[in-house]
Amino acid sequence: MLHAINGKPTGMTMLAPYAPGDWVENPLEPDWGPGQVQSAIGARVTVNFLHAGKRLINTDQVPLVTIDEPDDAA
Repeated sequence: MLHAINGKPTGMTMLAPYAPGDWVENPLEPDWGPGQVQSAIGARVTVNFLHAGKRLINTDQVPLVTIDEPDDAA
């Protein structure tokens, strides 16, 4: 993905902040528990939360927090 500053390409590639397999938490919904990222396309991240199931999160609106794999994830 190429990015632009003031309409001019920078030539830099920005890595997505979330990748499938990453573990995250939603600080706005702590009861959902930890979740594993299933897919991430731009700001649209699909997460399978342990206590809330699969959710599509817009990370422009909800800041997910990356965590270590929880002990009870197995």
